[in-house]
Amino acid sequence: METVLSGYKYPIPRSSEITPRAAILDRRRFIAGMSGLALAAAVPTPGKSATREKLDAIASPLSTDEEPNSYDDVTSYNNYYEFGTGKSDPAKHAHELTTRPWAIKVGGLVNNPGEIGIEDLLSAYTLEDRIYRLRCVEAWSMVIPWVGIPLADIIDKFDVQGSAKYLAFETLVRPEEMRGQRSTFPILPWPYAEGLRLDEARHPLSILAVGLHGEVMPNQNGAPVRLVVPWKYGFKSIKSIVSMRFTEEEPTSTWNVQNPREYGFYSNVNPNVDHPRWSQATERRIGGGLFAKRIETQMFNGYGEQVASLYDGMDLTKFY
Repeated sequence: METVLSGYKYPIPRSSEITPRAAILDRRRFIAGMSGLALAAAVPTPGKSATREKLDAIASPLSTDEEPNSYDDVTSYNNYYEFGTGKSDPAKHAHELTTRPWAIKVGGLVNNPGEIGIEDLLSAYTLEDRIYRLRCVEAWSMVIPWVGIPLADIIDKFDVQGSAKYLAFETLVRPEEMRGQRSTFPILPWPYAEGLRLDEARHPLSILAVGLHGEVMPNQNGAPVRLVVPWKYGFKSIKSIVSMRFTEEEPTSTWNVQNPREYGFYSNVNPNVDHPRWSQATERRIGGGLFAKRIETQMFNGYGEQVASLYDGMDLTKFY
């Protein structure tokens, strides 16, 4: 079975053939029909993430040269309120989420509405240059080797109308499996919603991530597919996406609606704009221990050369 996505043909494995932590497989063997999920010949053995050398060999040119955080760092310290507010809650509870079958519905101002299945996205593992080692910042930071597909590739598939200016996303609502959604006093309004301006969504650094560290995306990190926009604070990178809609008006953004004084729609990393309750001039790199030295936060999280032109003429203290 094959599908065509933005000009490339991808062989699509059956769900039963996808092994999240398989032995290292050769790309040619995968394409020839061997079972297992190949990540450009760099899938780690059980319990271990891909080595730095393997990740470097197939890294996107957009990747940072900073040392990536370990698999354990990345998967044990998460914000995912659908599973609880504690940083360790997602790792404890997200296994309750069923991620197959899964599809993202795409609609709004498009001439070709429809959906894209997770199998279509996972098949992109056979492409080269799909590892993105990107910095990710909230009040803390990590460097994560994401595996993903440029969001622009997906956008082009649906023939967006000229009046569309934004892309809106929504997360799954399934309270029977997402315990944070069945709280008597909801933590947030569900579904979790986010949005990007269309030019932001088309930027090469905006990706739909389907894995990390050479493995299929763990549930606590937003399985089976999440957004990654590395020049923005982490809460913009919505997890477990089930809906994408193209709109003319600025869409809803959950934290902006919940507390507009503290969270703007754009949420670009900006050390010069303090959060009302703390400074954002420095950050703590996860994995450095309790007494790790804080490091200076970079404008646009260090991606200014690539993305600053998106905001020419804008007051970034007003449009924060």
